[in-house]
Amino acid sequence: MFKGQTILITGATGSWGYELTRHLLRHQPKEIRIFSRNEFSQVTMERHFRSPRLTFIIGDVRERESVLQACRGVDYVFHLAALKHVPICEMQPDEALKTNVLGTENVIQAGIRNQVKKVIDVSTDKAVDPVNFYGMTKAFGEKLMIRANDLTSSTRFVCIRGGNVLGTNGSVVPYFKKQIAEDGEITLTSKMMTRFFLTISEAIELLIKATMESIGGETFVMKMKTCRILHLAEVLTRNLATRSVPIKEIGIRPGEKLHEVLVSANEAPRTYRYSSQYYVILPSHPTPALQQRYGSLDKVRFQTYSSDTDPMSDDEIEALLRRGGMLP
Repeated sequence: MFKGQTILITGATGSWGYELTRHLLRHQPKEIRIFSRNEFSQVTMERHFRSPRLTFIIGDVRERESVLQACRGVDYVFHLAALKHVPICEMQPDEALKTNVLGTENVIQAGIRNQVKKVIDVSTDKAVDPVNFYGMTKAFGEKLMIRANDLTSSTRFVCIRGGNVLGTNGSVVPYFKKQIAEDGEITLTSKMMTRFFLTISEAIELLIKATMESIGGETFVMKMKTCRILHLAEVLTRNLATRSVPIKEIGIRPGEKLHEVLVSANEAPRTYRYSSQYYVILPSHPTPALQQRYGSLDKVRFQTYSSDTDPMSDDEIEALLRRGGMLP
């Protein structure tokens, strides 16, 4: 599918971008365009891969002309660029709006103008029943992406939703590991908090699956493990600490939820079991093509898919951390 193709990845110098680039290079694309704002991150990535198939472009999704130029001659766009840190988006909502909503609209318009084959948007569980500004902007982004399928017949748009990816920049596991190593104390916002987790390789599998199988208008969701953050901290402490490590509860931060949701009660009636690993959510008014493609699949039986349901045992958490390279 990707052999000989030109691919653009926005926000490509983060953890997702590295793993996606590594995966795509195996398929011998004609070119992968790495589009991001940070010059040093691009230099670091270029030195890491040293591949003639990579082209590095300094740009910002907020700048429409910049995105238009980057999309010229592109076959596939993976839209990873976003402001993601919940408290920062709460404190500076105007900046989150510019990147996560206006930037997404720029990617959509650039895809249409350049007749890109497919645009894949990476969203988050925080976009479901959002209570924080970050989640709201990602929910807007999903809506814009799905609606974009009505604007053109030449470019298809699809979304994926992920949970917390182990080991990515700013994620909780590296933060806990650092606290264990340096401070001897782990800080939790709430001992009741739960989250969805997946490894970076599983995240890229979801991304590639959606790219290959989608016809436009769907949202793909992976069945993910759920975890009590308290139990995660305890497992890390047991495996990494050389002394007793207290766990301190410091209170929920602005915009934080106790539990996340991957499929809302409103979406469940139009959510199908795509396979043993994936669900697919159709828009509220699916096209005949979508109905024909997915209508024969079984609908899900849950009313909502929440992270407080069936959490992992400590042994399962440890196995996931080892699989994700977070434990030796």
